[in-house]
Amino acid sequence: MKTISKSMQESHVAALRKGICLEFFSAYQEMELDRMMNLCDALGIVSFVPLGRDYEGKIHEIGKGVWTALMDAFPDLDNTVIDLVYLEKENTVTCNVDIFGTQKKNFAGLEAKGKRFYSEHIFIFQFTDEDKIKDIKVDWNHHKFVSQLS
Repeated sequence: MKTISKSMQESHVAALRKGICLEFFSAYQEMELDRMMNLCDALGIVSFVPLGRDYEGKIHEIGKGVWTALMDAFPDLDNTVIDLVYLEKENTVTCNVDIFGTQKKNFAGLEAKGKRFYSEHIFIFQFTDEDKIKDIKVDWNHHKFVSQLS
């Protein structure tokens, strides 16, 4: 009988959860919001850190609303995953992601001027025991984002 060592088991969990994150960004890239949401726990929480407490709440409400508005205003919205790091103790995957696109519609008080943005984002995903995303923290330089579109 073959046994699985603890380190092999941990690396399997790390690979699985990194894969879920990559699937999330693949769905984001293809603007498949339902696919993004299906990776998340129904009670999961999202926090768009630079925007404050008004943009903190359920993934299926606040997150879905923000991502819907982004996809509508930036029809060529795209991302590139730069790095993924699994931290076993925190049960998280930290993802460094470049996000970019061209604004075609007004977004969050920013008038559409056809300008492009390029923004480095940090997403921190935490998981349930069932490998669903239960917490997402998103951080970026919001001042730089706004200045590129103004």
